[in-house]
Amino acid sequence: MKTLRLLILAWAAIMLCLATGCASQSADTDTQLDSQLAPPAEPAPSQLSAPQETTLSEEEEALFEDDLDDWDDEEDLEDIAAVADPLEWFNRAMFHVNDKLYFWLLKPVALGYRAITPQKMRIGVDNFFTNLGAPIRLVNNILQGKPRSAEAELAKFLYNSTIGIFGFGNPAKKYPKLNPDPEDFGQTLGSYGIGNGFYIVWPILGPSTLRDSVGMAGGYFLSPTTYIDPAELALGIEAYDRVNLTSLRIGDYEALKKASLDPYEALRNGYIQLRESRIKK
Repeated sequence: MKTLRLLILAWAAIMLCLATGCASQSADTDTQLDSQLAPPAEPAPSQLSAPQETTLSEEEEALFEDDLDDWDDEEDLEDIAAVADPLEWFNRAMFHVNDKLYFWLLKPVALGYRAITPQKMRIGVDNFFTNLGAPIRLVNNILQGKPRSAEAELAKFLYNSTIGIFGFGNPAKKYPKLNPDPEDFGQTLGSYGIGNGFYIVWPILGPSTLRDSVGMAGGYFLSPTTYIDPAELALGIEAYDRVNLTSLRIGDYEALKKASLDPYEALRNGYIQLRESRIKK
C-alpha cells in the first residue's frame, strides 16, 4: 500500500509538471498571436506630418487642360447621332472604286506633279481656288443669318484678290477676324434643322449624305468654274484643283486606312462627325 501511494504521488507530480509547462507554452503562443493580430500603434502627434501639396508646372497645367478639352470633345462626339446607311452594299462598292482610283491614278499623278512643282507654287494654287469659292461661303453665311461672317468673307475675298494678287497669296490669314468658319449649302440646310437623311458614297466625289448631296447641287450653281466654256475646260480645271490639293495631303488617307480595322466605317464616321461639328459652330 505504501508503495502504491508513492507511485500515485510520483505520477501526480509528473502530470503537474507537464501541465505547467504546456500552460506556459500556450501563454507564449497566445502572446505572439496577439502581437501579430493587434493593429499597428498610432504614431504620436509629433510624428504626424502635414500632407504634401502637389504643385504642377505651367507646362503640366497646360497639358492637363488640353486633356480636359479632349475629354469634352469626346463627350460632344458621343452626342452625334449615327446616320442611316441603307445603301451600304453600294457605298462599299463605291468606296473600293474610289480607293483604286486614288492609288492607281490620282496619287501617282499627284506625286509626279509634286516632284516638278515647288511647294510654294502648289500652296498658291490652293489659295487661288479657295479664294474662288468665296461666293459660296458668302451666300451661305447670309442664308444662315451670319452678317458678320458674310462681311468678313467679302473683305477677305477683296483683300486676297488685290494684295494677295488674284488670291494666290493669303495675306488675310494674319487676321483672325477675316477668317470665319467656311460654310456651304449642306451646312445651311443642317442649320435649318434638316437631317442628314442617309449616308452615300459618290464615285470620284467621295462620302456624302442625302442632305449634303442636295447642298452640292446648290454649290454647283454658285461656283465660278461652272460657267467656264467649254465644259471640258471646266472639268480640266476642277481636275487640276483636285490633283494640286492631293499633292499637299498625300499620306492622310493612307494613315487613316492603316489606323483603322474597317477603313469604310472610319471614313464614314469621320465624315459625319466633321459635318455635324461644323453645323454646330
